[in-house]
Amino acid sequence: MAPPTETLTPERILAATEEVLRRHGAAKATVVDVARALGVSHGSVYRHFRTKAELRGAVTKRWLDRTTGLLAEVVAADEAPPAKLRHWLEALFEAKRHKAGDDPELFATYTVLTSENGGVVDAHVAELVGQLTAILAEGVEQGAFEAPDLSATARAVFEATAHFHDPAYAPEWPRPETRPAFEAVLTLVLRGVAA
Repeated sequence: MAPPTETLTPERILAATEEVLRRHGAAKATVVDVARALGVSHGSVYRHFRTKAELRGAVTKRWLDRTTGLLAEVVAADEAPPAKLRHWLEALFEAKRHKAGDDPELFATYTVLTSENGGVVDAHVAELVGQLTAILAEGVEQGAFEAPDLSATARAVFEATAHFHDPAYAPEWPRPETRPAFEAVLTLVLRGVAA
C-alpha cells in the first residue's frame, strides 16, 4: 500500500489500476479496489477520474500508448525509409506479441477494456496510421516509395498487416508458421510501395 502522505496523481492512480486489473481482471476490479491499493478513499480517485468508465478508458490509453511511444522512436530514427518501414512493422508485431505472450491474463483483461473503449482504440489506430503516413511521406520525398494517396496507402499497409497486430489474432502468434507468414507479408508490402 502506498504511503497516504504521497501526492495522489492520475499517473499513480493508473499504475494502481493496472495492478488491480492484473490481480482481479476486468470483470471484478472496482474503483474501491484501486482506492484501497492507494490507501485513499474511492472519492479521492473520483476527483481525478469522474467515472469508472473514464478510469478504465485512461488505463487502456496508457497501455496502448506504450506501443505508440515505442513506435514513435522508430519513426524518428535515422534509417532509410524501406528499412524504417520494415523496422516499424516488426516493432509493432513484436510489441503486440510480447504483450500477449508475456502476461496473458493482463492481455486478456486489456482485450476486454479495448472492446469497451472504442474511442480510445480508434485514436490509437489513427496515431499508428499517422506514423505509417510519416514513414511513407519520407519515402516518397526520397524517391524510395510511390504512394499517390499517403493516407490511403498507410491505412492499406496497416490493414494488410493486421493479422500480426490485431489482438483478435493473438492466439495464432506463437505458432511456428507465423514468423514466415509475417516475413512474406512484409516483403509484399515493401514491394507494393517501392518506387
